[in-house]
Amino acid sequence: MSHVGVGPRAVMRSVAFLTAGVLAVPALAGCTSEDPSGKPLAEQDVAAAARARIADGGTLRWAVDSVPDTLNAFQSDADATTTRVAQAVLPSMYRMDETGSPVRNADYLESAEVVDTEPKQVVVYKLNQQAVWSDGREIGAADFAAQWRALSGKDSAYWTARNAGYDRIQKIERGANDLEVKVTFSRPYADWKALFSPLYPKDVMGTPDAFNDGARRSLEVTAGPFAVKKVDTKSDQVVLTGNPRWWGEPAKLDKIVLRAVPRDERVSELVAGELDLAEIDPETADEVTLAGAPRDPATGTPLMGPEASPAPGPQGRSAAEALRSWAVAHGSDEDAAEEEILAREERREAAAKERRRQKALSGFEVRKSLEPAYTQLALNGSDGPLADERVRRAVARALDREKLAEAVLKPLGLPAEPVGSHLALSGQPAYADGSGALGQQNAKEARALLADAGWVSGGPVKKADEGEKAAGAEKDEKGDKGDKDEKKSDGDDGTYIVGEDNKNGGSGDGGNDDAKDGADRESGEKLSSGKNTAQGGAPGAYAPKGTAAPAGSAAAPLAKDGKALTLRFVLPSGPGSEALRTVADRITDMLKEIGIGTEITKVPDESYFKDHIAAGEYDLALYSWPASAFPATDARPIYAKPVPAADGSLNVAQNYTRVGTDQVDQLFDRAMTTLDQKEARDLLRKADSRIWAAAGSIPLYQRPQLTVARENLANAGAFGFETPVYQDMGYLKKGAQGSRPSAPAGSSASPSASSSPSSSSGS
Repeated sequence: MSHVGVGPRAVMRSVAFLTAGVLAVPALAGCTSEDPSGKPLAEQDVAAAARARIADGGTLRWAVDSVPDTLNAFQSDADATTTRVAQAVLPSMYRMDETGSPVRNADYLESAEVVDTEPKQVVVYKLNQQAVWSDGREIGAADFAAQWRALSGKDSAYWTARNAGYDRIQKIERGANDLEVKVTFSRPYADWKALFSPLYPKDVMGTPDAFNDGARRSLEVTAGPFAVKKVDTKSDQVVLTGNPRWWGEPAKLDKIVLRAVPRDERVSELVAGELDLAEIDPETADEVTLAGAPRDPATGTPLMGPEASPAPGPQGRSAAEALRSWAVAHGSDEDAAEEEILAREERREAAAKERRRQKALSGFEVRKSLEPAYTQLALNGSDGPLADERVRRAVARALDREKLAEAVLKPLGLPAEPVGSHLALSGQPAYADGSGALGQQNAKEARALLADAGWVSGGPVKKADEGEKAAGAEKDEKGDKGDKDEKKSDGDDGTYIVGEDNKNGGSGDGGNDDAKDGADRESGEKLSSGKNTAQGGAPGAYAPKGTAAPAGSAAAPLAKDGKALTLRFVLPSGPGSEALRTVADRITDMLKEIGIGTEITKVPDESYFKDHIAAGEYDLALYSWPASAFPATDARPIYAKPVPAADGSLNVAQNYTRVGTDQVDQLFDRAMTTLDQKEARDLLRKADSRIWAAAGSIPLYQRPQLTVARENLANAGAFGFETPVYQDMGYLKKGAQGSRPSAPAGSSASPSASSSPSSSSGS
């Protein structure tokens, strides 16, 4: 669950437990008789079809975000396209199923089991006897051993991005025969199924030079249904073709072309017939859905959606001549008549162009699910007001997470349920809702926490000309690298919007009016029907800047030691980040109701993560982490307690909130070493409860996954948790149809124009 460039098993999460404050910590999540993991909130949507119904041959042109800088998935600059290529051309001992759990990949692995635990854990892999590399050599122990040595962390000449799990291996050797690989661990390792997926040949892993440079632009030896034909940086594409030595079910497609196409250009490429499959934004999804809608046989206009209106009447030459003749006969200006004729011609051409565009898009359909990733609100606990656990908990208790999820997902017809775990998503074995350790939304208790931390409603604030900044905005701009950040105090530009005031009222005194505040105060901002507010617009009439808002629309601002409680909220500014900005506006309103101000700073996408999130130059931020089938391994670096480095700096790993405790670390370590799956799940759920209690990061919603695909393309689209099966992708035979999931109960059947989330990273 991450921002830009984090792959499917990139490490995850953050941490701690309440030690002081006015609220007692609720009982931590424990074991129950019912399985709390539940089911995935949304099915995958890939137009599933049996192989017998798919024609042989064809090319799939698939839009991706970039041509990868490396084809080595274990290097730091690997990206999502690197993962796509690896899935199609390399062995994986395990793949993910529809619940996000690892399942044995029978094309490569006949069996794998723990055969000993004392004195050491030993796993024996029995390989598929047909499994060979594309050069004809059998896949075997030599490849496993080479990958272990490269990723163990013992040889610094290998430029590796991670070594989790491989550093616990003591030795790898040939088993009873060439098809067996025996792996002995120096320490118990519960997530051993995470290893050797993908598996690279010893040609890539055998030497540092081959690892560092040899697999960046080509993979000469592969072992999947497809092989890498070329990485073409000039035309921004990676071309995959069928592997003639593939022993499994043959690939239905002749070729897969992964084309780097910017998201804002994808609809044009679809119209031009240059793409067959692409992740898209909600606006493109609306357009594709509208193009495929039933049409009026008389006018050709769609019978649904906002564009459903009478088509322009005939504007031929005879009509133009008639208009000119009428104008001359009645003494009117002939030049004005000519202008009207030209205007009509332009409208006619525009209407014809739009009809051609809709006709081109009518051969596509939108496929939607939920990504195996969630978006969170990160609270930087390193310094400033958020270093106080009570203030972090107050921020968290002010949020109506259900409304935030609904704002993003409900307009898309997707289940709008808040995420209840930092370590797994609904349907995964480790999932359980641990948010009870923090408590439900409650504005009154949030204000009580702030008061206990010394933040006084309406307290004196020093003037800005005294050289003082508001608390929480003290960080300098050293991480901005000269970027021109857009700043917006309190989430708006000072314009009061009529009809957008708080319907719930408020005491204005920071929280003493119980009757008005209650435990379920809403933000006061309502979703519009038919208007997209993601770009900064909003329904209603606008009052002049400076007009006072109605009394009681928000709590009085809080202050302490002469400084107002204002938090710097950093957001990406590029296209595709509309969802984050919409959610940020709603969070801003929710915080304003308890007296916390925000200063929204919009920064370029390229600097957002590196110069702000990773550098700690923020108070509040929105970004995502991918779900993992192995949370004990992958989540620990995200929630591990930061430790001082040798040079005196703080080593935070991936814990960008800088909040952590020894107790959480110990729970992760125990979960990583126990081979009892039930015990491991219980330990992870306890760790998650403590992470909730610390309020360093607040999970909000599972990210939407919107794709557009040709109607006759099967087994491809919104994959959800499940690893794509590349050899089964293809185009349906004439008359055949793929199966689609039904819309969730209570959801709209198609995306709405009022929605704003993006499937780009960070949503």
